[in-house]
Amino acid sequence: MNNSTKRWYKIKRTRYTARFKFDRVVESLKKSNVSEIARQYGFGVNLLSKWRSDFLKDGHCFFEVKPNAEIARLRKSVAQLEQMVGKKEVELNLLKNFSDFYQSRSGL
Repeated sequence: MNNSTKRWYKIKRTRYTARFKFDRVVESLKKSNVSEIARQYGFGVNLLSKWRSDFLKDGHCFFEVKPNAEIARLRKSVAQLEQMVGKKEVELNLLKNFSDFYQSRSGL
């Protein structure tokens, strides 16, 4: 196959929420029919089986976003913004000083 006949397809991955995963796992544990549930919601049996084993291993917290990572990211962002504000304050004070200096010289 040459390059002109190759087709590239971008496969879109579906991202499921923690709640959706949790609900499907609980549903599969109640019904015990993994393939039926996977077919009903349009994803693979292997994916649901992985969710089940992860849930049984780590519980509901496995599907949650790690809050510590989010807090660290936000703190870093705040620190960068505070640094930018500090630089702007220095620039503003410098410009005010220059302005006062030139106004006093032109007033002579």
